[in-house]
Amino acid sequence: MRVLGVNAIFHDPSAALVVDGEVRSAAEEERFSRRKHGKRPVPFSAWELPELAMRWCLSDAGLSVDDIDVVAYSFDPALAKSADEMGLSDPWDHLRVTYAERAPGFLAAALPGLDPAKVRFVPHHVAHAASAALASPFADSSVLVLDGRGERASHLAGRYTGGRLEYLASQELPHSVGLLYESLTEHLGFLRSSDEYKVMALASYGRPRFLEELRETVRATDDGGFLAPIPDWERWAPRRIDDGTWGGVHADLACSVQARLEEVLVDLARWLHAQTGDRVLTMAGGTALNCVANSRIWRETPFEEVWVQPAAGDAGTALGAALQAGADAGDEVLPMPGADLGRSWSDDDLAAVLRTAAVPFETPDDLPAAVADILAANGIIAWFDGRSEFGPRALGHRSLLAHPGPMENLERLNDVKGREQFRPVAPMVLAEHAAEIFSEGPIPSPYMLFVHRVAPQWRERIAAAVHVDGTARIQTVDPATQPRLGATLEAFRARTGLPVVINTSLNTAGRPMVDDPREALELFGSAPVAALVLGPHLVRRSALFGSAPAARA
Repeated sequence: MRVLGVNAIFHDPSAALVVDGEVRSAAEEERFSRRKHGKRPVPFSAWELPELAMRWCLSDAGLSVDDIDVVAYSFDPALAKSADEMGLSDPWDHLRVTYAERAPGFLAAALPGLDPAKVRFVPHHVAHAASAALASPFADSSVLVLDGRGERASHLAGRYTGGRLEYLASQELPHSVGLLYESLTEHLGFLRSSDEYKVMALASYGRPRFLEELRETVRATDDGGFLAPIPDWERWAPRRIDDGTWGGVHADLACSVQARLEEVLVDLARWLHAQTGDRVLTMAGGTALNCVANSRIWRETPFEEVWVQPAAGDAGTALGAALQAGADAGDEVLPMPGADLGRSWSDDDLAAVLRTAAVPFETPDDLPAAVADILAANGIIAWFDGRSEFGPRALGHRSLLAHPGPMENLERLNDVKGREQFRPVAPMVLAEHAAEIFSEGPIPSPYMLFVHRVAPQWRERIAAAVHVDGTARIQTVDPATQPRLGATLEAFRARTGLPVVINTSLNTAGRPMVDDPREALELFGSAPVAALVLGPHLVRRSALFGSAPAARA
């Protein structure tokens, strides 16, 4: 069964290809269109399809439209209620349902030759659930989905056995912890349905002084659901204007809501475990990108394993819809091989791009050693290697790397990206050394979806990697699966004694992650970065511009 999965209805439009149960590719439209999140999640944009991502998935596999058996669309308009019925206030919400009903025709127009009868609607939260449970390395698991909204609900709790989902609970709208967090994001002066991760970062700078009041109204219920009315935020803090300042009462409000979100999610996971007794919990939905909450679930619930979809937001529903359609057709669905499911270029193709751009480069016999020398001398590296990541985390394929020791490197990386200074960066650590440095979280942690406590004796040694609350959102690196990156970390450890570098995504604020080599060159040309790695090739700033950026002591 050849299944093309499509997410288009809300935000982060994406496509994924699953062939005979095997994940072949997945990509977000933003990486092609260069428009952050692909589009805004408003009803009028619901007709926009991930046309570039769909076509790339097919061409990458050498398939034509005729070769596709099913197009799985991650929203089922037959399940949707009107906005009034769901207690929502958007008078244009009905357009989403109308556009979804007509999606087969839109898809046939975007992919000439497609038979509209091949389009199958997969319920939004089922697609989320499948993206977690069916893509995970576990045959059976409990599954927990929380996001802003689907057709009529904002939550699903269930269990997957043998590729089949058993529903156990669902929370109908308007109650939604995702919409609650989005509303707070907007009140704090950030972009709704985009900047929720900034609220999570800001929360670490505050005190939970409004937590008791939030507990009175936001809470889990005995049936596996929850209540989450959106409060009048003005009662605690005036609306913030994003003028570059931060902290104070706004950080306290962020801290309070973050703390209550964590408590409710722990309660929901405990309820689910009481129903299933499973040892494994899989998670998806935009709320599952809240790595602080994920860590509390791992620590405080009876589940022994917690696996989170690396593309947990709506982008992942393209993958989940395709996996579910394959499983329903009888395919034996295999775990996703990793998050590196996007575009890649051969070594020769990368060299050709550099020659076309008239950029001087070298191809060192020992690239990891050359890169480790630059990092050890406190230079920043733009790193472009292999297939691009599916999901919002840079995982060593499209990354900015730096020395974790000098605290100033946090500021340097935030300056390179043009983003707020309260934002943390993440440590990459060799998997075999992770347990001696990081605790209170799962290890290995290859997708940067949990926070860990940094051991006191390491906090000064990797100061730039430690958030204000003493934690870090780590990525463990296995040299067997990421050989070039693993060898670079080994070489850096040999020079510094540190099996850690700091990592952030290869992009600047407000722009999607770099996806192709031309975009990498554009960023390199405009940012104070010491060197650019393109596969096995190395471009030194000093060779291109005659001088390297001054490294701070």
